Amino acid sequence: MINRINYYLIFGYSKSLFNAILIILCLGVILNLFEEIEFFKNIDSSLFLPIILTLSYIPNLIFIDLMPFVIFLSAIWFFISLRQSNDLLTLKIFGYSNFKIISIISALAFVWGVFILLVINPITSNMVKYYEKTKSNYSKDTDHLVTINRNGVWIREYSNNDLIVINAKRLDQNYLVDVSINVISENYIKKRIESNKADVSNNIWKMENPKVFNFNSQGNIQLEKYENLDFRSFYNLEKLNSLYKNLDTISFLDILINKEKLALRGYDKSIISERINSFFALPFFLILMIVLAAIFTLNNRSPNNINLLLIAVLSCAIIYYMKDLSVALSKSDRLSPEMSVWIPIIIIALINSIGLLQINEK
Repeated sequence: MINRINYYLIFGYSKSLFNAILIILCLGVILNLFEEIEFFKNIDSSLFLPIILTLSYIPNLIFIDLMPFVIFLSAIWFFISLRQSNDLLTLKIFGYSNFKIISIISALAFVWGVFILLVINPITSNMVKYYEKTKSNYSKDTDHLVTINRNGVWIREYSNNDLIVINAKRLDQNYLVDVSINVISENYIKKRIESNKADVSNNIWKMENPKVFNFNSQGNIQLEKYENLDFRSFYNLEKLNSLYKNLDTISFLDILINKEKLALRGYDKSIISERINSFFALPFFLILMIVLAAIFTLNNRSPNNINLLLIAVLSCAIIYYMKDLSVALSKSDRLSPEMSVWIPIIIIALINSIGLLQINEK
């Protein structure tokens, strides 16, 4: 009998969670589809491309960024249905206290969080990678592309009908290290500039002790050396940093295994640390959202579910902005990246501990 009751709780909540994911997925697809259609309206492309890109982008948003709130709303839904159907009273007759019910659903949420990290996240990160790569090909700045891989930073841009291909080992603060710039004209390399490092703080790069190799169509080479040299580029530090801050294309396992390699490529160690901690925190965050939902519903004897749902939505907004505030404090160096992730969770845990004491008495 106990196993059947556990199965009933697990299956019942899983059904509520699936319905919540489906509803939010549909809303996300509809809203994002308008944005993609607006982007492609003046571009000659397939009619299905905006749909494909939307389906590539939305799952990562839901399963990684919004899952704590999806868990919270689905738990609210499930606990309300238990209370209204009098199943909650039946469960208590069989010896299931509020705390035991919460524990079973919380364990399910924890397992779901681990499953997201190990199985779903590698899939969604590849989907985001496809989304960004495909969309960049249709960007208005398609002549100016940059990518980061195991071979370092690669930049392609055009200037005065010349193709410029730039490679650097990594980005270190405001410097590109071991820079090689190839200027290609009429299918041959017209010039190559090599420098140990270049200051990319703005669009006029300051190259230190560069060597300039000038080629002609006959293959002759002329070497010139300088103490300093200015090079104008479409990219600057701000644009390059925006690429390094986006870790959505890299899965949890890849970041965890290759964090040292990512740092060598130029990714900020604090951003990597914040991302790893946010992944580790996800299963615990899901548990806390289950507990918070139970406190709202099982402690509330009012039959007015509309007010309860409004309070739930307001709570989601408060938690979301609390996370944003914590991240902002981290960016201003008032909090460490690790603390910016865990402080909102600690605050929610303290609130839940007070609510659990009351809910276990009922």
